[in-house]
Amino acid sequence: MGVSAWLSLGVVLCCIIAVMMGASASFATPIGYQTNLMVYGPGGYRFGDYLRIGVPLNLVVGIITVLIIPMVWPFKP
Repeated sequence: MGVSAWLSLGVVLCCIIAVMMGASASFATPIGYQTNLMVYGPGGYRFGDYLRIGVPLNLVVGIITVLIIPMVWPFKP
């Protein structure tokens, strides 16, 4: 379903942006994104390395997203 279809259904743009940010913030596992997986073996990383750095990074991105989205894309329909 495209963005224009969501907007025609009355979904507010800020919600669409939040979903897009959530879908792209995959730092906690090596299989979350292809470049994570590409450096996993050659870099000698372990799964726990991704969790140790990725979970806090996911939290930071999530908090910043929740704070910034209402400023840029207001909640009005």
